[in-house]
Amino acid sequence: MITRQLTFSALIFLFMYTLQESLINQVRLPGGGFSIFIIFALVWSALSTPEVGAVAGFGAGFLVDLSPSSSGPVGQWTLIMILTCFGIAFLGFGDDKSRGNPITIVFLVVAGVFLSEIAFLISGALLGVNLGSLSQIAIILIGMSMWTLLITPFTLPIFSRFHAFTFDTGSRI
Repeated sequence: MITRQLTFSALIFLFMYTLQESLINQVRLPGGGFSIFIIFALVWSALSTPEVGAVAGFGAGFLVDLSPSSSGPVGQWTLIMILTCFGIAFLGFGDDKSRGNPITIVFLVVAGVFLSEIAFLISGALLGVNLGSLSQIAIILIGMSMWTLLITPFTLPIFSRFHAFTFDTGSRI
């Protein structure tokens, strides 16, 4: 059972990563755009247990670190995604009302994207990464949060079906 879940999860994560790198990264949107892969990883974590959320965060962060468009040292996104995905899974774990409520999941994902970008900025500053001006940072933070807020409600049913298929759960959003 666990082998099936890990295999399907890995294939779905690789598909979403390939979609992000080959299609979404090519589209230039104002305000920094969005990352469908990070949204996917956070939705996956919101629907999972904290342990699965941490493993999903590790896999997602590792793949983001491998991305040619990713800046910063290797391992930075892995740490950030482990913490963010575990935190979102922990907040939603044990409360079926939050797992079954799409508005709560959208809020958790938007907050997760915003906080992971803040954590990337803080850890990047500590590691000596060139961040840019304060106005650029503010535009990107607000833009990514707004794009995430617009995209997540449309992708949530699809990602929920992927999760239900992988873990054989009957509940779908």
